[in-house]
Amino acid sequence: MYDAPNLAENKVTQDKIKIAARKVQVYYGDTHAIKDVDVDILDNTVTAFIGPSGCGKSTFLRCINRMNDTIDICRVQGDILLDGQDIYDKRVDPVQLRAKVGMVFQKPNPFPKSIYDNVAYGPRIHGMAKNKAELDEIVEKALRRGAIWNEVKDRLQSPGTGLSGGQQQRLCIARAVATEPEVLLMDEPCSALDPIATAQVEELIDELRTNYSVVIVTHSMQQAARVSQKTAFFHLGNLVEYGETGQIFTNPTDPRTESYITGRIG
Repeated sequence: MYDAPNLAENKVTQDKIKIAARKVQVYYGDTHAIKDVDVDILDNTVTAFIGPSGCGKSTFLRCINRMNDTIDICRVQGDILLDGQDIYDKRVDPVQLRAKVGMVFQKPNPFPKSIYDNVAYGPRIHGMAKNKAELDEIVEKALRRGAIWNEVKDRLQSPGTGLSGGQQQRLCIARAVATEPEVLLMDEPCSALDPIATAQVEELIDELRTNYSVVIVTHSMQQAARVSQKTAFFHLGNLVEYGETGQIFTNPTDPRTESYITGRIG
């Protein structure tokens, strides 16, 4: 039905549940944006959220690190567990949660600081380094994980905003992994990038899953097929279907999934 490259390689090698969501509802005022979502997101796996605009995929993604807390009219109900702990428990500090659940946004958004300070910011506020040498080590490790170290190692004091779009997005990924998160959320991380930069970020996403559970929202079904092992299809606030990426793209069980993949809806 849909020519999805690399599906033979997209096997899930891990079955440990990292995030478990049960009966999640999200309301914006009176609008019921997310309805009864149940999903188990695995560790060391790339999970793609696909679906038409306004289907709720980004809204649900933002539930996982409580970014919706910043929206006054937003209410979240149900349970979201990270390693068995309810992230909406009143005892959970959202700032500490976001150190464990990093996020990369649609448009690269480096701070108006040096490349070094962009990456060092999170480790500094979380007290991860006792001295400058330790901080240097954390920054280098993060930039290496962001696959950008070789391009910036000689200009760490230059502004992050002076990099190209693709480099800025990899810098933002390095910034997100600098706090040693366990989960990495990516909200359409390649939509503002050219094809070469997109390929570099996709390659990086595949490498990152060795250390993290990666969840990516994308409008590109080709991208979901290339980088993910699991895919969830959202439609009108409902999680319609969730399963192995190969199965979702070649043999979906729900007719709405088939209609979206073949271009009849969306």
